[in-house]
Amino acid sequence: MITPVISYLKEQQVSYRLLPHQTPAVSITDAARQRGIRQSQMVKSILLRDMSNRLALACAPGDRSVDPKKVRALLQWRRMTCVEQGKIISLTGYHPGTVTPLLLPSDIPIIFDPSLQLEPEVTISSGSNMAGIALSLNDLVKLCQPTFANICRDE
Repeated sequence: MITPVISYLKEQQVSYRLLPHQTPAVSITDAARQRGIRQSQMVKSILLRDMSNRLALACAPGDRSVDPKKVRALLQWRRMTCVEQGKIISLTGYHPGTVTPLLLPSDIPIIFDPSLQLEPEVTISSGSNMAGIALSLNDLVKLCQPTFANICRDE
């Protein structure tokens, strides 16, 4: 399997492991089970839009929830909501459920919750719902240059 994400990782000479799925992943829980990992090792990428149609990608561990109000406060934007499923592919090039913080349009700010730093190795989507990619968090951070800020709901 070759996807634009896999090709990009090869071009950047970043080591990774492909984690194939037996069936298309339908949820974070399902993807973690198929990859043989904990949900906390997954980078969940949530595409948000503000009232002016500006986009941001909020990334959190798979077992945590993003708080759009915290993202809005960080960016000093007006009210933010999740982008409708039907618009994700035209805005990012990824199908819903396969968005990663790599290869996005350059004007989309990427925000990582600091709790992602608890895992030295994380998984992201390969760009396909049939596989994930495991790589070091340090490599992922170098590639996408995110802002780190507390953006998860308080639990």
